[in-house]
Amino acid sequence: MSDLPPPPPPQNPYEQSPQLSPNDEKLWATLVHIGGIFFGFIPALIGYLILKDKGPFVRAHTATALNFQITMTIAAIISSILWLVVIGIFLSIAVAVVVVVFSIIAAVKANQGEPYSYPLTIKFVS
Repeated sequence: MSDLPPPPPPQNPYEQSPQLSPNDEKLWATLVHIGGIFFGFIPALIGYLILKDKGPFVRAHTATALNFQITMTIAAIISSILWLVVIGIFLSIAVAVVVVVFSIIAAVKANQGEPYSYPLTIKFVS
């Protein structure tokens, strides 16, 4: 018998590195914010669940985006109920405009590597 140590176990080729590079974190944070414009809270939820352990920057942005998108989904449901009264139409338009404007602002901030906190947001996830 030789005194050589046993070979290391083979690595899983599908396993990703534990941390993302700063550029990848900025990219994913930007995509999560932009995805909210088209698909609501789904991109933020998927991004949060998959990327929350990949870096502090992407975790903060996905959590912020998820909180904002859940808040806006609740606002959209309430405004759709209020369509029975005419004010619901205007509230629905306002919610849509707020989602687009603040998501674009957040995406730009994420792409620049800066933190961003949405206004008008209830904190569900930290």
